[in-house]
Amino acid sequence: MHKYLPNFFIFLDQYNSEIFKNKNINIGIIYRNYKDRKRESQLVKIAKACKKNRFQLFVSNDVKLVHKVKADGIYVPSFNKTKNFSNLEKKNIIILGSAHNQKEIHRKISQNCRAIFLSPLFYVKKSKSFLGLHKFNYLSYVNKINILALGGITENNIRKLKLLYIKGFGGIRIFKKKPAFKRPVFIKNNFF
Repeated sequence: MHKYLPNFFIFLDQYNSEIFKNKNINIGIIYRNYKDRKRESQLVKIAKACKKNRFQLFVSNDVKLVHKVKADGIYVPSFNKTKNFSNLEKKNIIILGSAHNQKEIHRKISQNCRAIFLSPLFYVKKSKSFLGLHKFNYLSYVNKINILALGGITENNIRKLKLLYIKGFGGIRIFKKKPAFKRPVFIKNNFF
């Protein structure tokens, strides 16, 4: 079982062979798909690829699937307000969460999250507001927990991440472009 926390996280809703062509092992895969009927078979395929490439695997919001595929951890989205994840640390399962403001950050800390995705950092179409560099940096500095950036990260603004007080970052759209393994994120192992 991995003890460290990766710096790069890729959110997947289905298997994508391009992602697994990368040789950087400092990557965590977060499988986040709630609606697909073939969710379990997709996750098994992703779990095998993660094990082969030594990527850490996190399953979103489903403890049973975490145990079934022997994932490294669980991802608790911001809408999940329950505290039934606190005993997972004893089983060596890493808990990640997501938050959009200070109140949600406190909730994720009470859920024993080891790291929190704070989003959206930059503008995204589905949200009317975003944090921006200054507010994001303030929230990440004030809270004594590992903060990961998420939301609106593109090839044009990825260099701005070096200005932030963060442990790493996650991406959704930036990794869906082909070929994903040639993106600047993958090229530089020493980004942080």
